[in-house]
Amino acid sequence: MHLKIEIDEGSGFCYGVVRAIGKAEEILSASGKLYSLGAIVHNDTELERLAQKGLTSISYDEFENGAPGHGAGILIRAHGEPPKTYAIAEKNSYRLIDCTCPVVLRLQEKIRAAAKRIGGNGRILIFGKKGHAEVNGLVGQAEAEGCDVYVIENEEMLHSLSASGKIGGTGTADSQTEIFSQTTKDPDGYRRLCDSLKRLIPGIKINDTICGQVASRHARLTDFAARHDTILFVSGKESSNGKVLYGLCKKANPRSHFIEDENGIKPEWFHEGESVGICGATSTPKWLLERVATSLTSGVGLTNSPDKRPDSLQ
Repeated sequence: MHLKIEIDEGSGFCYGVVRAIGKAEEILSASGKLYSLGAIVHNDTELERLAQKGLTSISYDEFENGAPGHGAGILIRAHGEPPKTYAIAEKNSYRLIDCTCPVVLRLQEKIRAAAKRIGGNGRILIFGKKGHAEVNGLVGQAEAEGCDVYVIENEEMLHSLSASGKIGGTGTADSQTEIFSQTTKDPDGYRRLCDSLKRLIPGIKINDTICGQVASRHARLTDFAARHDTILFVSGKESSNGKVLYGLCKKANPRSHFIEDENGIKPEWFHEGESVGICGATSTPKWLLERVATSLTSGVGLTNSPDKRPDSLQ
């Protein structure tokens, strides 16, 4: 069977993840041992590769209870952390390698400044996934300044908050309400939520905090998915960004398939002469996309189109 295969040039690790993994590899090459507070990236295949180099992910309970040991080197991943994490690190004499993404760090600073300015007289709203590492860090900034903060995942949650009287009333707090977004959220979803909030709270201050690099992927990936017959979207199941981007692909091309690695490929997805696009989340390494392309030609018994061969296959 002959297929035309193309890897999306814009897919792969975002800058923050590249920076964190690069720093981890630098330290591991020198010492062979490093702890990461939580998974450094939501991709099991990449985590296995780094574990072989000596990276160990630890839980927050282990971090707080001192399990890594006095003076242990612990990497703060690109998602960032709330202020209490740094207090725990100081208490346990950990040596932190802070790899918080600069975009996330600026967002944390903005939220903390806003929370300090409005204090107990207003509230901070965050469009994001409850419990997500980045969101936990953002919430912690507002809480540190004694400001009420609410995480909103969708319009249903917005309506619930309004019905409970927590937002949308006539009190002073509504005139001092600001909303921010988790950096990796869908720009269109944020825009729709903000439109609803403007009707509910006319004086709300809306902050544009979605990462520009991530936002640009949305439009580009929609176009990429639409111009191929079949899409293989490669991502870890735990990746919040992966779920969002896969949803975009599926909307643009119903023949989009979510796989974690090459083992998820099914021959019946493909037909003679069709084009196949391979793409992934900001937490998907480029080498894994290339490995999926290689497997598509060798493992499934297909031949690649010469003009669409990824570099690793030449």
